Amino acid sequence: MQRDLFEGTDDGILKLKDGAYLLKAFALSSEQEFMRFIHSVSSEAPFRHMLTPGGREMSVAMTNCGLAGWITDKRGYRYDHLDPLSNTAWPSMPLGFSSLAEKAAKKSGFSSFTPNSCLINRYEPGAKMALHQDKDEDDFSQPIVSVSLGLPAKFLFGGLKRSDKPLRTQLAHGDVVVWGGASRLAYHGIDKLKEGHHELTGAYRYNLTFRSAKIIENLK
Repeated sequence: MQRDLFEGTDDGILKLKDGAYLLKAFALSSEQEFMRFIHSVSSEAPFRHMLTPGGREMSVAMTNCGLAGWITDKRGYRYDHLDPLSNTAWPSMPLGFSSLAEKAAKKSGFSSFTPNSCLINRYEPGAKMALHQDKDEDDFSQPIVSVSLGLPAKFLFGGLKRSDKPLRTQLAHGDVVVWGGASRLAYHGIDKLKEGHHELTGAYRYNLTFRSAKIIENLK
């Protein structure tokens, strides 16, 4: 990691930009619990490669838990309380998930964050995530909390325009990134994942992004 790109805070948190923070190894003590949760969620709602509205298959495999799940298909990007594969509700969000996300948000200055949705991404070598904004939540007063587990990945964190040159930093197992406020709609992504092996996750990297989804399709 190029530390000169960041501003350190008194409590050891690295400030990426206004409203955006990197909490090194913040989730490390919960690694075993998180992996049990991931396997439990994916046993109910299997990982799948979703299609973009343009018909392209995403290289990252995804699933969800919580009140709503983020999905993409020919109808567009959105949140839905039903898993389209089973037409049943997504698995409940484990308390350990939401508790850690809330603590990370509070440590970053967002004391009122209560996530109701968690998108779980599974990367294998060669998978990547292009620069994009998280803008389907509708309520941009709430931050995004992102947890990394497994293989290291190069995180790209840009500005409010896709053309803004992104900062690049390595995310390691247990790292947590929180962004909101002035950085809430910043473009971000993940470079192509390199080959490797992690003792806990094998050949994969898992990324959990916690959100507060205001609009939940079809919820009654």
